[in-house]
Amino acid sequence: MFSKFCSMLFYRFGWQLEGKLPDSPQFIMIVGPHTSNWDFVLGIVARGALKTNIHFLGKHQLFLPPWGWIFRALGGSPVDRRKHNNLVDAAVQLFKQDANYKLALAPEGTRSPVKRWKTGFYHIAKKAQVPIVLVGFDFSRKTVVLHPAINTGDDIKQDMQYIIDFYRSIKGAHPKVIPDFKQD
Repeated sequence: MFSKFCSMLFYRFGWQLEGKLPDSPQFIMIVGPHTSNWDFVLGIVARGALKTNIHFLGKHQLFLPPWGWIFRALGGSPVDRRKHNNLVDAAVQLFKQDANYKLALAPEGTRSPVKRWKTGFYHIAKKAQVPIVLVGFDFSRKTVVLHPAINTGDDIKQDMQYIIDFYRSIKGAHPKVIPDFKQD
């Protein structure tokens, strides 16, 4: 029922899908560019239209009463960004516990412009041995672009530059500059 409702909303508002999800039972999906609160709404509706159960991580404030139950029901798990948690290992454990686990993250970690993308998604994919699916919310074309899955290689700099180059072609709700990959 939820999938039908989401599909109706998605197409009713003029959005379309380009590409398809991989056949893989597990993957990590990175969604960008993250420039608006509408990204979350679009993501939930697109996920419903894709008829796929995809989990997400969100800032812990979203999971507080009175609305926290909604975010949990939608497949979310809270992350307390004030603490230095071992988020990579925790996410890898989720993949180990569920043979069909799929996780969506925003690599910027915020809607604000950033000088550097977070690489946690990359390390999760590498440790969990799952592919990365690049998803672009192109508001200029009202298109959710699903790039074919990629696997992590031996060179994070090369892989990240490939990923970032894909997102340079995607126009978010509020355009912003996508930074080059800089490794510490």
